Amino acid sequence: MDARSSSRGPNGASDTSETLKFKLGEFSIDEYRPMRIVVIGAGFSGIIAGIRFRQKMKNINLTVYEQNAGIGGTWYSNKYPGLACDVPGPSYQLSFTTKTDWSSFYPSGPEICQYLLGVVEQYKLGPYIKLQHQLVHAQYEETSGKWLLRIKKTVSGPNGEHSQEFEDSADFLFTSAGLLSRWKWPDIEGLKDFDGQLFHSANFDVGNQTWQEAAKTWGDKRVAVIGVGSSALQIVPALQDKVAKLTNFVRGKTWLCPSFFSHKIAEFVDREPSSTNFVFTDEERERFKDTASFKLFRHELEAEFHTMHALTLKGSAVQKESRETFEKNMRDKLAKKPWIADHLVPNFGVTCRRITPGPGYLEALCEDHVDFVPTHIKQVTQTGIETVDGKHEEFDIIICATGYDTSGQFEFPMIGRGGVKLQDRWSPHPETYLSVTVDGFPNWFFSLGPNGVLGAGLLLPVMERQVGYAVQIAQKLQRERLKSIEVTPAAVRDFDEYLERFFPKTVYSEKCRSWYKNGKDEGRITGLWPGSALHAMRTLEHPRWEDYTYEPLDPVRNRFYWLGDGQTYAEKTMSGDRAWYLNDDEVDYPPIPED
Repeated sequence: MDARSSSRGPNGASDTSETLKFKLGEFSIDEYRPMRIVVIGAGFSGIIAGIRFRQKMKNINLTVYEQNAGIGGTWYSNKYPGLACDVPGPSYQLSFTTKTDWSSFYPSGPEICQYLLGVVEQYKLGPYIKLQHQLVHAQYEETSGKWLLRIKKTVSGPNGEHSQEFEDSADFLFTSAGLLSRWKWPDIEGLKDFDGQLFHSANFDVGNQTWQEAAKTWGDKRVAVIGVGSSALQIVPALQDKVAKLTNFVRGKTWLCPSFFSHKIAEFVDREPSSTNFVFTDEERERFKDTASFKLFRHELEAEFHTMHALTLKGSAVQKESRETFEKNMRDKLAKKPWIADHLVPNFGVTCRRITPGPGYLEALCEDHVDFVPTHIKQVTQTGIETVDGKHEEFDIIICATGYDTSGQFEFPMIGRGGVKLQDRWSPHPETYLSVTVDGFPNWFFSLGPNGVLGAGLLLPVMERQVGYAVQIAQKLQRERLKSIEVTPAAVRDFDEYLERFFPKTVYSEKCRSWYKNGKDEGRITGLWPGSALHAMRTLEHPRWEDYTYEPLDPVRNRFYWLGDGQTYAEKTMSGDRAWYLNDDEVDYPPIPED
Protein backbone atom coordinates (compact mmCIF):
# COMPACT_ATOMS: atom_id res chain seq x y z
CA MET A 1 0.00 0.00 0.00
CA ASP A 2 1.20 3.53 -0.75
CA ALA A 3 2.41 5.05 2.52
CA ARG A 4 0.78 8.33 1.61
CA SER A 5 -2.69 6.74 1.68
CA SER A 6 -2.23 5.03 5.04
CA SER A 7 -3.24 8.01 7.11
CA ARG A 8 -6.00 10.49 6.45
CA GLY A 9 -6.99 13.66 8.22
CA PRO A 10 -10.54 14.68 9.20
CA ASN A 11 -11.25 15.96 5.66
CA GLY A 12 -9.76 12.97 3.92
CA ALA A 13 -6.44 14.68 3.25
CA SER A 14 -3.26 12.69 3.51
CA ASP A 15 -1.30 13.43 6.69
CA THR A 16 2.11 13.01 5.05
CA SER A 17 4.87 15.41 5.95
CA GLU A 18 4.77 16.78 2.42
CA THR A 19 1.13 17.78 2.78
CA LEU A 20 1.66 19.24 6.22
CA LYS A 21 4.42 21.48 4.84
CA PHE A 22 2.07 23.01 2.27
CA LYS A 23 0.77 26.44 3.25
CA LEU A 24 -1.96 28.45 1.61
CA GLY A 25 -0.89 31.46 -0.39
CA GLU A 26 -1.27 34.74 1.46
CA PHE A 27 -3.18 36.34 -1.37
CA SER A 28 -6.72 36.38 -2.70
CA ILE A 29 -7.60 34.38 -5.78
CA ASP A 30 -8.05 37.54 -7.85
CA GLU A 31 -5.18 39.44 -6.24
CA TYR A 32 -3.17 38.96 -9.39
CA ARG A 33 0.60 39.04 -9.37
CA PRO A 34 2.23 42.00 -11.13
CA MET A 35 3.31 41.29 -14.70
CA ARG A 36 5.57 43.15 -17.07
CA ILE A 37 4.23 42.93 -20.64
CA VAL A 38 6.24 44.21 -23.60
CA VAL A 39 4.77 44.65 -27.08
CA ILE A 40 7.09 45.12 -30.06
CA GLY A 41 5.66 47.27 -32.84
CA ALA A 42 3.00 49.98 -33.00
CA GLY A 43 1.26 49.09 -36.21
CA PHE A 44 -2.29 47.75 -36.26
CA SER A 45 -1.65 44.62 -34.19
CA GLY A 46 0.64 46.38 -31.72
CA ILE A 47 -2.00 49.04 -31.11
CA ILE A 48 -4.68 46.37 -30.72
CA ALA A 49 -2.42 44.59 -28.22
CA GLY A 50 -1.82 47.76 -26.22
CA ILE A 51 -5.56 48.34 -25.98
CA ARG A 52 -6.57 44.76 -25.16
CA PHE A 53 -3.88 43.98 -22.59
CA ARG A 54 -4.88 47.11 -20.64
CA GLN A 55 -8.57 46.30 -21.03
CA LYS A 56 -8.43 42.62 -20.07
CA MET A 57 -5.72 42.49 -17.42
CA LYS A 58 -5.05 44.15 -14.07
CA ASN A 59 -1.80 44.88 -12.28
CA ILE A 60 0.32 44.96 -15.43
CA ASN A 61 3.23 47.17 -16.46
CA LEU A 62 2.91 47.66 -20.22
CA THR A 63 5.28 49.16 -22.79
CA VAL A 64 4.94 49.20 -26.58
CA TYR A 65 8.29 49.67 -28.32
CA GLU A 66 8.22 51.06 -31.86
CA GLN A 67 11.40 51.47 -33.91
CA ASN A 68 9.97 54.18 -36.18
CA ALA A 69 9.49 57.84 -35.30
CA GLY A 70 5.72 57.46 -35.58
CA ILE A 71 3.00 54.85 -35.17
CA GLY A 72 1.39 52.94 -38.00
CA GLY A 73 3.89 50.22 -38.81
CA THR A 74 4.07 49.62 -42.55
CA TRP A 75 1.67 52.51 -43.13
CA TYR A 76 4.14 54.86 -41.46
CA SER A 77 7.37 53.50 -42.94
CA ASN A 78 6.04 53.28 -46.51
CA LYS A 79 5.83 56.65 -48.24
CA TYR A 80 6.02 55.69 -51.90
CA PRO A 81 3.95 57.39 -54.61
CA GLY A 82 0.34 56.24 -54.68
CA LEU A 83 0.49 54.37 -51.35
CA ALA A 84 -3.06 53.26 -50.57
CA CYS A 85 -4.99 50.38 -49.10
CA ASP A 86 -6.48 47.87 -51.53
CA VAL A 87 -9.29 47.05 -49.10
CA PRO A 88 -12.25 49.47 -48.89
CA GLY A 89 -11.87 52.00 -46.08
CA PRO A 90 -15.15 51.13 -44.34
CA SER A 91 -13.77 47.61 -43.79
CA TYR A 92 -10.19 48.64 -43.08
CA GLN A 93 -10.72 49.52 -39.46
CA LEU A 94 -10.95 47.79 -36.13
CA SER A 95 -14.16 46.03 -35.13
CA PHE A 96 -14.69 48.37 -32.19
CA THR A 97 -14.38 51.61 -34.17
CA THR A 98 -16.76 53.26 -36.62
CA LYS A 99 -14.90 55.67 -38.87
CA THR A 100 -17.33 57.00 -41.46
CA ASP A 101 -15.42 59.94 -42.97
CA TRP A 102 -13.03 58.11 -45.30
CA SER A 103 -12.00 60.38 -48.14
CA SER A 104 -11.94 57.59 -50.71
CA PHE A 105 -12.89 53.98 -51.33
CA TYR A 106 -9.20 52.99 -51.07
CA PRO A 107 -7.71 55.16 -48.32
CA SER A 108 -4.19 56.53 -48.66
CA GLY A 109 -1.37 55.57 -46.32
CA PRO A 110 -1.34 58.96 -44.54
CA GLU A 111 -5.09 58.76 -43.96
CA ILE A 112 -4.73 55.31 -42.38
CA CYS A 113 -1.96 56.65 -40.13
CA GLN A 114 -4.25 59.48 -39.06
CA TYR A 115 -6.96 56.95 -38.26
CA LEU A 116 -4.54 54.96 -36.09
CA LEU A 117 -3.40 58.13 -34.33
CA GLY A 118 -7.04 58.77 -33.49
CA VAL A 119 -7.42 55.26 -32.08
CA VAL A 120 -4.30 55.70 -29.93
CA GLU A 121 -5.61 59.03 -28.66
CA GLN A 122 -9.11 57.70 -27.98
CA TYR A 123 -7.83 54.77 -25.93
CA LYS A 124 -5.12 56.86 -24.23
CA LEU A 125 -2.38 54.53 -25.39
CA GLY A 126 0.17 57.24 -26.19
CA PRO A 127 2.02 57.23 -22.82
CA TYR A 128 2.68 53.49 -23.21
CA ILE A 129 4.28 53.77 -26.67
CA LYS A 130 8.01 54.47 -26.89
CA LEU A 131 8.93 55.66 -30.39
CA GLN A 132 12.40 55.17 -31.92
CA HIS A 133 12.99 52.23 -29.60
CA GLN A 134 14.19 49.14 -31.45
CA LEU A 135 14.50 45.63 -30.05
CA VAL A 136 18.03 44.41 -30.88
CA HIS A 137 18.37 41.31 -28.68
CA ALA A 138 15.96 38.99 -26.85
CA GLN A 139 16.81 35.98 -24.69
CA TYR A 140 14.65 33.80 -22.52
CA GLU A 141 16.01 33.38 -18.99
CA GLU A 142 14.89 29.98 -17.73
CA THR A 143 15.39 30.53 -14.01
CA SER A 144 13.11 33.56 -13.79
CA GLY A 145 10.85 32.81 -16.77
CA LYS A 146 11.50 36.31 -18.13
CA TRP A 147 12.55 37.62 -21.50
CA LEU A 148 15.72 39.70 -21.20
CA LEU A 149 15.58 42.44 -23.81
CA ARG A 150 18.08 44.91 -25.16
CA ILE A 151 16.55 48.06 -26.63
CA LYS A 152 18.27 50.60 -28.86
CA LYS A 153 16.91 54.09 -28.37
CA THR A 154 17.48 56.78 -31.00
CA VAL A 155 18.02 60.21 -29.48
CA SER A 156 18.05 63.53 -31.33
CA GLY A 157 20.49 66.15 -30.15
CA PRO A 158 22.22 69.35 -31.32
CA ASN A 159 24.79 67.26 -33.21
CA GLY A 160 22.23 65.05 -34.90
CA GLU A 161 20.91 61.63 -33.96
CA HIS A 162 22.73 59.07 -31.87
CA SER A 163 21.69 55.81 -30.27
CA GLN A 164 22.02 54.32 -26.84
CA GLU A 165 21.09 50.88 -25.56
CA PHE A 166 19.47 49.77 -22.33
CA GLU A 167 18.20 46.54 -20.79
CA ASP A 168 14.58 45.62 -20.09
CA SER A 169 12.73 42.44 -19.17
CA ALA A 170 9.28 41.01 -19.73
CA ASP A 171 7.19 38.29 -18.12
CA PHE A 172 5.30 38.11 -21.40
CA LEU A 173 6.54 39.20 -24.84
CA PHE A 174 4.25 39.94 -27.78
CA THR A 175 5.80 40.83 -31.14
CA SER A 176 3.83 42.38 -33.96
CA ALA A 177 6.55 43.11 -36.48
CA GLY A 178 4.77 41.22 -39.26
CA LEU A 179 6.11 39.45 -42.34
CA LEU A 180 6.17 42.63 -44.44
CA SER A 181 8.40 44.87 -42.36
CA ARG A 182 11.98 44.03 -43.39
CA TRP A 183 12.54 45.29 -46.91
CA LYS A 184 15.48 44.25 -49.07
CA TRP A 185 17.14 45.35 -52.29
CA PRO A 186 16.70 43.04 -55.29
CA ASP A 187 19.66 40.90 -56.29
CA ILE A 188 20.53 42.77 -59.49
CA GLU A 189 24.13 43.15 -60.59
CA GLY A 190 25.40 46.73 -60.48
CA LEU A 191 22.38 48.14 -58.65
CA LYS A 192 24.43 50.17 -56.19
CA ASP A 193 26.61 51.57 -59.03
CA PHE A 194 23.71 53.58 -60.48
CA ASP A 195 24.58 57.29 -60.53
CA GLY A 196 20.98 58.52 -60.58
CA GLN A 197 18.43 58.48 -57.79
CA LEU A 198 17.76 55.00 -56.43
CA PHE A 199 14.69 54.21 -54.31
CA HIS A 200 13.10 51.17 -52.72
CA SER A 201 9.33 51.36 -52.40
CA ALA A 202 9.60 50.51 -48.69
CA ASN A 203 12.24 53.19 -48.08
CA PHE A 204 11.14 56.04 -50.35
CA ASP A 205 13.34 58.70 -48.78
CA VAL A 206 12.94 62.18 -50.26
CA GLY A 207 14.10 63.97 -47.12
CA ASN A 208 11.61 66.28 -45.47
CA GLN A 209 9.43 66.41 -48.58
CA THR A 210 6.42 64.35 -49.50
CA TRP A 211 6.67 62.35 -52.69
CA GLN A 212 4.24 64.79 -54.31
CA GLU A 213 6.56 67.70 -53.53
CA ALA A 214 9.59 65.82 -54.81
CA ALA A 215 7.80 64.77 -58.00
CA LYS A 216 7.16 68.41 -58.94
CA THR A 217 10.77 68.52 -60.16
CA TRP A 218 10.56 65.25 -62.10
CA GLY A 219 8.77 66.60 -65.17
CA ASP A 220 11.81 65.94 -67.38
CA LYS A 221 12.92 62.70 -65.67
CA ARG A 222 13.13 59.19 -67.09
CA VAL A 223 11.90 56.79 -64.43
CA ALA A 224 12.19 53.00 -64.18
CA VAL A 225 9.89 51.00 -61.89
CA ILE A 226 11.03 47.42 -61.26
CA GLY A 227 8.33 44.98 -60.17
CA VAL A 228 4.68 44.09 -60.57
CA GLY A 229 3.60 43.59 -56.95
CA SER A 230 1.04 45.73 -55.16
CA SER A 231 3.52 48.59 -54.63
CA ALA A 232 4.46 48.82 -58.31
CA LEU A 233 0.79 48.70 -59.29
CA GLN A 234 0.27 51.87 -57.23
CA ILE A 235 3.53 53.67 -58.10
CA VAL A 236 3.11 53.45 -61.88
CA PRO A 237 -0.27 55.25 -62.13
CA ALA A 238 0.73 57.75 -59.43
CA LEU A 239 3.87 58.87 -61.32
CA GLN A 240 2.97 58.40 -64.98
CA ASP A 241 1.58 61.94 -65.45
CA LYS A 242 4.41 63.57 -63.49
CA VAL A 243 7.45 62.36 -65.42
CA ALA A 244 8.71 62.56 -69.01
CA LYS A 245 9.11 58.81 -69.46
CA LEU A 246 8.18 55.83 -67.29
CA THR A 247 9.23 52.24 -67.91
CA ASN A 248 7.90 49.32 -65.92
CA PHE A 249 10.22 46.28 -65.87
CA VAL A 250 8.19 43.15 -65.16
CA ARG A 251 9.56 39.61 -64.97
CA GLY A 252 6.39 37.85 -63.83
CA LYS A 253 2.64 37.85 -64.32
CA THR A 254 -0.13 38.91 -62.02
CA TRP A 255 -3.90 39.07 -61.76
CA LEU A 256 -5.55 42.46 -61.47
CA CYS A 257 -9.13 42.21 -60.38
CA PRO A 258 -12.06 44.55 -60.77
CA SER A 259 -12.52 46.72 -57.68
CA PHE A 260 -13.50 44.64 -54.66
CA PHE A 261 -17.26 44.91 -54.16
CA SER A 262 -17.42 48.48 -55.47
CA HIS A 263 -21.04 47.79 -56.38
CA LYS A 264 -21.86 47.75 -52.65
CA ILE A 265 -20.37 51.22 -52.22
CA ALA A 266 -22.14 52.38 -55.37
CA GLU A 267 -25.48 51.19 -53.99
CA PHE A 268 -24.90 52.90 -50.67
CA VAL A 269 -23.92 56.30 -52.07
CA ASP A 270 -26.20 56.08 -55.15
CA ARG A 271 -23.42 56.01 -57.72
CA GLU A 272 -23.01 54.21 -61.04
CA PRO A 273 -21.64 50.69 -60.32
CA SER A 274 -19.14 51.05 -63.18
CA SER A 275 -17.63 54.21 -61.71
CA THR A 276 -13.81 54.21 -61.52
CA ASN A 277 -13.65 57.41 -59.47
CA PHE A 278 -13.03 56.16 -55.96
CA VAL A 279 -12.91 59.56 -54.24
CA PHE A 280 -16.00 60.34 -52.19
CA THR A 281 -17.80 63.63 -52.64
CA ASP A 282 -18.95 65.77 -49.71
CA GLU A 283 -22.51 64.64 -50.34
CA GLU A 284 -21.52 60.99 -50.29
CA ARG A 285 -19.57 61.37 -47.05
CA GLU A 286 -22.64 63.03 -45.58
CA ARG A 287 -24.55 59.78 -46.13
CA PHE A 288 -21.96 57.90 -44.10
CA LYS A 289 -22.73 60.04 -41.03
CA ASP A 290 -25.84 57.97 -40.39
CA THR A 291 -23.93 55.50 -38.22
CA ALA A 292 -26.79 53.00 -38.00
CA SER A 293 -27.04 52.60 -41.77
CA PHE A 294 -23.25 52.75 -42.08
CA LYS A 295 -22.83 49.85 -39.65
CA LEU A 296 -25.38 47.82 -41.59
CA PHE A 297 -23.60 48.64 -44.83
CA ARG A 298 -20.22 47.68 -43.33
CA HIS A 299 -21.67 44.41 -42.08
CA GLU A 300 -22.97 43.52 -45.54
CA LEU A 301 -19.69 44.56 -47.17
CA GLU A 302 -17.58 42.42 -44.86
CA ALA A 303 -19.96 39.48 -45.19
CA GLU A 304 -19.33 39.61 -48.94
CA PHE A 305 -15.58 39.70 -48.37
CA HIS A 306 -15.91 36.46 -46.47
CA THR A 307 -17.24 34.71 -49.57
CA MET A 308 -13.78 34.77 -51.17
CA HIS A 309 -12.32 31.58 -49.72
CA ALA A 310 -13.77 29.39 -52.50
CA LEU A 311 -11.69 31.48 -54.90
CA THR A 312 -8.53 29.93 -53.43
CA LEU A 313 -9.55 26.32 -54.08
CA LYS A 314 -8.36 24.49 -57.16
CA GLY A 315 -11.11 23.64 -59.61
CA SER A 316 -13.83 25.60 -57.84
CA ALA A 317 -16.56 27.19 -59.93
CA VAL A 318 -15.75 30.64 -58.60
CA GLN A 319 -12.06 30.14 -59.49
CA LYS A 320 -12.97 29.36 -63.11
CA GLU A 321 -15.46 32.23 -63.30
CA SER A 322 -13.01 34.70 -61.76
CA ARG A 323 -10.23 33.78 -64.18
CA GLU A 324 -12.52 34.51 -67.10
CA THR A 325 -13.80 37.77 -65.58
CA PHE A 326 -10.36 39.01 -64.55
CA GLU A 327 -8.78 38.22 -67.91
CA LYS A 328 -11.53 40.00 -69.81
CA ASN A 329 -11.21 43.02 -67.52
CA MET A 330 -7.45 43.14 -68.05
CA ARG A 331 -7.58 42.70 -71.82
CA ASP A 332 -10.32 45.32 -72.17
CA LYS A 333 -8.25 47.88 -70.29
CA LEU A 334 -5.15 47.02 -72.33
CA ALA A 335 -6.94 47.27 -75.67
CA LYS A 336 -4.62 50.07 -76.81
CA LYS A 337 -1.56 47.87 -76.20
CA PRO A 338 -2.95 44.32 -76.39
CA TRP A 339 0.52 42.73 -76.51
CA ILE A 340 1.04 43.64 -72.85
CA ALA A 341 -1.80 41.33 -71.82
CA ASP A 342 0.02 38.41 -73.43
CA HIS A 343 2.90 38.98 -70.99
CA LEU A 344 0.88 40.07 -67.96
CA VAL A 345 -2.19 37.78 -67.81
CA PRO A 346 -1.17 34.71 -65.76
CA ASN A 347 -1.49 31.04 -66.58
CA PHE A 348 -1.85 30.23 -62.89
CA GLY A 349 -4.94 30.49 -60.74
CA VAL A 350 -6.37 33.64 -59.25
CA THR A 351 -4.88 34.27 -55.75
CA CYS A 352 -1.76 32.11 -56.42
CA ARG A 353 -0.12 35.52 -56.10
CA ARG A 354 -1.65 38.30 -54.08
CA ILE A 355 -4.44 39.91 -56.08
CA THR A 356 -5.17 43.62 -56.06
CA PRO A 357 -7.48 45.96 -57.96
CA GLY A 358 -4.54 48.20 -58.93
CA PRO A 359 -6.76 51.15 -59.89
CA GLY A 360 -5.31 53.03 -62.85
CA TYR A 361 -2.34 50.71 -63.45
CA LEU A 362 -3.49 49.12 -66.70
CA GLU A 363 -4.72 52.48 -67.98
CA ALA A 364 -1.30 54.01 -67.19
CA LEU A 365 0.49 51.30 -69.19
CA CYS A 366 -1.49 52.39 -72.24
CA GLU A 367 -0.12 55.94 -72.17
CA ASP A 368 2.27 56.82 -75.01
CA HIS A 369 5.16 57.78 -72.69
CA VAL A 370 4.86 54.59 -70.60
CA ASP A 371 6.69 51.41 -71.60
CA PHE A 372 6.20 47.85 -70.38
CA VAL A 373 9.34 45.68 -70.54
CA PRO A 374 8.86 41.95 -69.82
CA THR A 375 12.49 41.11 -70.69
CA HIS A 376 14.57 40.19 -67.65
CA ILE A 377 17.15 42.64 -66.35
CA LYS A 378 20.79 41.63 -66.83
CA GLN A 379 22.36 44.48 -64.89
CA VAL A 380 22.07 48.05 -63.73
CA THR A 381 24.76 50.35 -65.09
CA GLN A 382 25.88 53.77 -63.98
CA THR A 383 23.40 55.36 -66.36
CA GLY A 384 20.54 52.92 -66.68
CA ILE A 385 19.33 49.34 -67.12
CA GLU A 386 20.51 46.61 -69.51
CA THR A 387 18.23 43.66 -70.23
CA VAL A 388 19.31 40.13 -71.12
CA ASP A 389 18.69 40.77 -74.83
CA GLY A 390 21.48 43.37 -74.80
CA LYS A 391 19.25 46.46 -74.91
CA HIS A 392 20.20 49.38 -72.68
CA GLU A 393 18.06 52.32 -71.62
CA GLU A 394 19.17 55.37 -69.67
CA PHE A 395 17.25 56.55 -66.58
CA ASP A 396 17.43 59.35 -64.07
CA ILE A 397 15.49 57.50 -61.36
CA ILE A 398 15.14 53.79 -60.55
CA ILE A 399 12.44 52.61 -58.13
CA CYS A 400 12.71 49.03 -56.87
CA ALA A 401 9.22 47.83 -55.91
CA THR A 402 10.59 44.39 -55.18
CA GLY A 403 9.28 43.47 -51.78
CA TYR A 404 10.46 42.22 -48.44
CA ASP A 405 12.35 39.51 -46.64
CA THR A 406 9.48 37.13 -45.86
CA SER A 407 11.53 34.36 -44.23
CA GLY A 408 9.92 35.07 -40.85
CA GLN A 409 13.35 35.60 -39.32
CA PHE A 410 14.29 38.60 -37.22
CA GLU A 411 17.35 40.75 -37.89
CA PHE A 412 18.38 40.46 -34.25
CA PRO A 413 19.22 37.42 -32.09
CA MET A 414 16.12 35.77 -30.62
CA ILE A 415 17.25 33.09 -28.17
CA GLY A 416 14.92 30.63 -26.49
CA ARG A 417 15.18 27.81 -24.00
CA GLY A 418 18.54 26.04 -23.89
CA GLY A 419 20.23 28.77 -25.91
CA VAL A 420 18.43 27.80 -29.14
CA LYS A 421 18.35 30.63 -31.67
CA LEU A 422 15.14 31.27 -33.59
CA GLN A 423 17.22 31.46 -36.78
CA ASP A 424 18.24 27.84 -36.19
CA ARG A 425 14.82 26.70 -34.95
CA TRP A 426 13.25 28.09 -38.11
CA SER A 427 15.69 26.49 -40.51
CA PRO A 428 15.12 25.39 -43.23
CA HIS A 429 11.66 26.92 -42.81
CA PRO A 430 9.55 28.41 -40.01
CA GLU A 431 7.34 26.12 -37.95
CA THR A 432 4.69 27.46 -35.59
CA TYR A 433 1.68 26.50 -33.55
CA LEU A 434 -1.42 28.10 -35.09
CA SER A 435 0.85 30.89 -36.39
CA VAL A 436 1.03 32.48 -32.92
CA THR A 437 3.86 30.75 -31.02
CA VAL A 438 6.60 28.10 -31.26
CA ASP A 439 8.03 25.49 -28.92
CA GLY A 440 11.28 26.31 -27.14
CA PHE A 441 10.30 29.98 -26.76
CA PRO A 442 8.06 30.22 -23.68
CA ASN A 443 5.93 33.27 -22.91
CA TRP A 444 6.42 34.62 -26.46
CA PHE A 445 3.47 35.07 -28.82
CA PHE A 446 3.13 37.00 -32.06
CA SER A 447 0.79 38.21 -34.77
CA LEU A 448 1.29 38.18 -38.53
CA GLY A 449 4.08 35.65 -38.20
CA PRO A 450 4.74 32.67 -40.48
CA ASN A 451 1.49 31.30 -41.92
CA GLY A 452 -0.38 34.10 -40.18
CA VAL A 453 -1.58 36.17 -43.16
CA LEU A 454 -4.42 35.65 -45.67
CA GLY A 455 -4.50 35.29 -49.41
CA ALA A 456 -8.19 36.23 -49.58
CA GLY A 457 -10.54 37.85 -47.10
CA LEU A 458 -10.12 40.45 -44.38
CA LEU A 459 -6.98 40.40 -42.25
CA LEU A 460 -7.81 42.89 -39.48
CA PRO A 461 -10.42 40.66 -37.77
CA VAL A 462 -7.84 37.85 -37.74
CA MET A 463 -5.23 40.18 -36.25
CA GLU A 464 -7.69 41.04 -33.49
CA ARG A 465 -8.14 37.32 -32.74
CA GLN A 466 -4.39 36.71 -32.76
CA VAL A 467 -4.04 39.43 -30.15
CA GLY A 468 -7.04 38.13 -28.22
CA TYR A 469 -5.49 34.66 -28.12
CA ALA A 470 -2.23 36.06 -26.71
CA VAL A 471 -4.18 38.00 -24.07
CA GLN A 472 -5.91 34.80 -22.93
CA ILE A 473 -2.50 33.12 -22.58
CA ALA A 474 -1.14 36.03 -20.54
CA GLN A 475 -4.26 36.00 -18.36
CA LYS A 476 -3.69 32.33 -17.53
CA LEU A 477 -0.03 33.00 -16.83
CA GLN A 478 -1.03 35.70 -14.34
CA ARG A 479 -4.17 34.10 -12.91
CA GLU A 480 -2.59 30.74 -12.12
CA ARG A 481 0.76 32.15 -11.02
CA LEU A 482 2.73 30.40 -13.76
CA LYS A 483 6.36 31.11 -14.54
CA SER A 484 6.10 29.83 -18.09
CA ILE A 485 3.68 28.54 -20.66
CA GLU A 486 5.06 26.79 -23.73
CA VAL A 487 3.50 24.88 -26.60
CA THR A 488 4.56 21.26 -26.97
CA PRO A 489 6.77 20.13 -29.89
CA ALA A 490 4.12 17.54 -30.77
CA ALA A 491 1.47 20.24 -31.21
CA VAL A 492 3.79 22.21 -33.49
CA ARG A 493 4.46 19.09 -35.55
CA ASP A 494 0.75 18.38 -35.88
CA PHE A 495 -0.01 21.90 -37.09
CA ASP A 496 2.88 21.61 -39.54
CA GLU A 497 1.38 18.39 -40.87
CA TYR A 498 -1.98 20.12 -41.26
CA LEU A 499 -0.29 22.83 -43.35
CA GLU A 500 1.36 20.27 -45.59
CA ARG A 501 -1.95 18.50 -46.22
CA PHE A 502 -4.06 21.63 -46.69
CA PHE A 503 -2.22 23.70 -49.29
CA PRO A 504 -2.03 21.16 -52.15
CA LYS A 505 -5.77 21.58 -52.67
CA THR A 506 -5.39 25.34 -53.13
CA VAL A 507 -4.17 27.47 -56.02
CA TYR A 508 -1.35 28.70 -53.78
CA SER A 509 0.48 25.45 -54.57
CA GLU A 510 0.56 26.21 -58.30
CA LYS A 511 3.74 27.47 -59.92
CA CYS A 512 3.93 31.22 -59.44
CA ARG A 513 6.50 33.46 -57.81
CA SER A 514 5.06 34.84 -54.60
CA TRP A 515 6.06 36.13 -51.20
CA TYR A 516 3.67 33.47 -49.90
CA LYS A 517 6.49 31.02 -50.81
CA ASN A 518 9.28 33.37 -49.69
CA GLY A 519 9.74 34.73 -53.20
CA LYS A 520 9.99 31.34 -54.92
CA ASP A 521 7.99 29.81 -57.77
CA GLU A 522 7.39 26.57 -55.92
CA GLY A 523 7.90 25.12 -52.48
CA ARG A 524 6.63 25.45 -48.97
CA ILE A 525 3.98 28.10 -48.31
CA THR A 526 5.19 30.05 -45.27
CA GLY A 527 3.03 33.17 -45.51
CA LEU A 528 -0.58 32.05 -45.41
CA TRP A 529 -3.06 30.68 -42.92
CA PRO A 530 -4.38 27.24 -43.96
CA GLY A 531 -7.99 28.24 -44.41
CA SER A 532 -10.32 31.20 -44.59
CA ALA A 533 -10.35 34.31 -42.41
CA LEU A 534 -13.42 33.07 -40.56
CA HIS A 535 -11.73 29.70 -40.10
CA ALA A 536 -8.73 31.42 -38.49
CA MET A 537 -10.98 33.45 -36.20
CA ARG A 538 -12.85 30.37 -34.99
CA THR A 539 -9.58 28.49 -34.49
CA LEU A 540 -8.17 31.18 -32.22
CA GLU A 541 -11.35 31.63 -30.21
CA HIS A 542 -10.48 29.18 -27.44
CA PRO A 543 -6.94 28.04 -26.55
CA ARG A 544 -6.35 24.29 -26.32
CA TRP A 545 -4.65 24.29 -22.94
CA GLU A 546 -3.76 20.62 -23.34
CA ASP A 547 -1.31 21.61 -26.10
CA TYR A 548 0.85 23.48 -23.57
CA THR A 549 3.22 22.69 -20.74
CA TYR A 550 3.53 24.85 -17.65
CA GLU A 551 6.01 25.73 -14.92
CA PRO A 552 4.83 27.19 -11.57
CA LEU A 553 6.12 30.57 -10.51
CA ASP A 554 6.24 29.72 -6.83
CA PRO A 555 8.37 26.85 -5.41
CA VAL A 556 5.26 24.95 -4.33
CA ARG A 557 4.35 21.49 -5.62
CA ASN A 558 0.61 21.83 -5.14
CA ARG A 559 -1.10 22.84 -8.38
CA PHE A 560 -3.86 24.67 -6.51
CA TYR A 561 -1.56 27.08 -4.71
CA TRP A 562 -2.99 29.82 -6.93
CA LEU A 563 -6.37 29.48 -5.17
CA GLY A 564 -4.78 31.55 -2.43
CA ASP A 565 -6.46 32.18 0.91
CA GLY A 566 -9.99 31.18 -0.10
CA GLN A 567 -11.46 34.60 -0.79
CA THR A 568 -11.58 37.39 -3.30
CA TYR A 569 -9.85 40.71 -2.92
CA ALA A 570 -13.15 42.60 -2.54
CA GLU A 571 -14.05 40.42 0.46
CA LYS A 572 -10.59 40.62 1.94
CA THR A 573 -10.47 44.43 1.84
CA MET A 574 -14.22 45.06 2.07
CA SER A 575 -13.88 47.31 -0.94
CA GLY A 576 -14.92 47.22 -4.56
CA ASP A 577 -17.93 45.45 -6.02
CA ARG A 578 -18.91 42.26 -4.23
CA ALA A 579 -21.89 41.61 -6.52
CA TRP A 580 -20.05 42.07 -9.81
CA TYR A 581 -21.69 38.95 -11.21
CA LEU A 582 -24.97 40.93 -11.55
CA ASN A 583 -23.48 43.66 -13.76
CA ASP A 584 -24.81 43.84 -17.31
CA ASP A 585 -21.40 43.02 -18.79
CA GLU A 586 -21.25 39.87 -16.65
CA VAL A 587 -24.79 38.49 -16.90
CA ASP A 588 -25.36 36.17 -19.82
CA TYR A 589 -29.05 36.71 -20.60
CA PRO A 590 -30.47 33.66 -22.39
CA PRO A 591 -32.98 34.43 -25.11
CA ILE A 592 -36.55 33.54 -24.22
CA PRO A 593 -37.91 30.89 -26.61
CA GLU A 594 -40.82 32.09 -28.73
CA ASP A 595 -42.76 28.84 -28.33
